[in-house]
Amino acid sequence: LANEDLFANMQEDLARINPDDEVTDFSFNTEVFKKRLKAMDAKSPFNIEYNKGLENIVKAYLKNRPKSYERLMAISEYYFPMFEEHLAKYNVPLEIKYLAVIESALNPRAKSHVGATGLWQFMYPTGKQYNLEVNSYVDERCDPLKATEAACQYLSSLYNIFGDWDLVLASYNAGPGNVTKAIRRSGTYKNYWNIRKNLPKETQAYNPTFLATMYIYEHAKDHGIKAKKAPLTYFETDTVMVKRQMSFKQIATLLDVPVSQLQFLNPIYKLDVIPFVSEKAHYLRLPKDKLGLFVSNEQAIYAFIDHEEGQREKPFSNAVPEKEEAYAANYTKKSSKKSKTKTQSYTVKRGDNLGAISQKYGVSLAQLKQWNKIKGNNIH
Repeated sequence: LANEDLFANMQEDLARINPDDEVTDFSFNTEVFKKRLKAMDAKSPFNIEYNKGLENIVKAYLKNRPKSYERLMAISEYYFPMFEEHLAKYNVPLEIKYLAVIESALNPRAKSHVGATGLWQFMYPTGKQYNLEVNSYVDERCDPLKATEAACQYLSSLYNIFGDWDLVLASYNAGPGNVTKAIRRSGTYKNYWNIRKNLPKETQAYNPTFLATMYIYEHAKDHGIKAKKAPLTYFETDTVMVKRQMSFKQIATLLDVPVSQLQFLNPIYKLDVIPFVSEKAHYLRLPKDKLGLFVSNEQAIYAFIDHEEGQREKPFSNAVPEKEEAYAANYTKKSSKKSKTKTQSYTVKRGDNLGAISQKYGVSLAQLKQWNKIKGNNIH
């Protein structure tokens, strides 16, 4: 689900795309397109009407970015259900989910050249206005849940100003002040298409790009775009509050989860480290099967990390040689004269599990599995 390159492509397209540029050498049925737009308009709060500029952008994306849209649709399977849940809560049109596609290409860590960050591309002051914290460890603009909540609140406030979702889109890109100026310069006109020429250059292509994305998503099959299947959806994951600082590398080792997946599921953490602050809870998001493994072995996991951190922090003169290290079921009894390793055996009883055994002897789950040559998470 990694998609850093898609964000770069989307930013490049927004910067250079011109609705007035003709797209040649591409087969496209304009009459069918008009009928589809009319059907979309009938069920949407957006003003979806045919114009040559919109057709040009749709054709440009279909010609140049079909593979990008296949990947975006796979990532959408993860994010869109969560977006829709929040949009419905704030009575914001569900089609606004496509806004995150053109803003960030659904990359939660996306950062523009001006510093806008996250799925919804919040600038620092706007994020702060909606209580999105940014510090050395955390950037809540990158938190899909919190940023989506903030985006819904911000979009609702823009609708309260303009009362028109097309103008909300334009003001999300250009700022409400620029939209108000464009309306004033256009006389009495308030339709986006009538004030478009008085908007900043990027915003002149912004709404058509949004509508083009909506069209491509809804008619992907008609244009031979086959959405890839997402390996995971948002509702197949859940969170647990962590009770000590821990790194993605430690979690990956203990739970057998790729660091790249932890980064995707937890984009809020800037350094791939979950901090521990007693006054504020921090959460780890995992696939539900791995979450169960974490919860059932939580104390053993913390014990292992405590042990690991303790070893790392010792001065070199007091460090224990690696060959003399041991932990619980295969531990080392040390004396001042000589180090000698002993093993301890345990007979498995009915109802035992690896988590319980590792906790009982204060060992890490990973080491217990290694010593006993266990590949999975079950004893038998």
